[in-house]
Amino acid sequence: MGDLDRGMTYQTMSYGSSLLLIAVGAILRYAVTATVSGIDLQVVGLVLMIVGIVGLILSLLWFGVWAGRRREVPPVEREVRDRDVRY
Repeated sequence: MGDLDRGMTYQTMSYGSSLLLIAVGAILRYAVTATVSGIDLQVVGLVLMIVGIVGLILSLLWFGVWAGRRREVPPVEREVRDRDVRY
């Protein structure tokens, strides 16, 4: 697997985990009406949504802005030598 493939997988995983946190947070915040003693599920949902949004923004910045600043390495030229071919 090349470096580009690994980078794309990591990028997709970053976006996916952020979106998952946002989705789970929204479900806890707006759809769950159950109560648990000692834990406010709406606050937990809000915290998960905030963490997911911050993670998504950081992922977009990291892969969109800062990833383009890599230096391009020029290709290596190989020396080709002729050799005698015997028939």
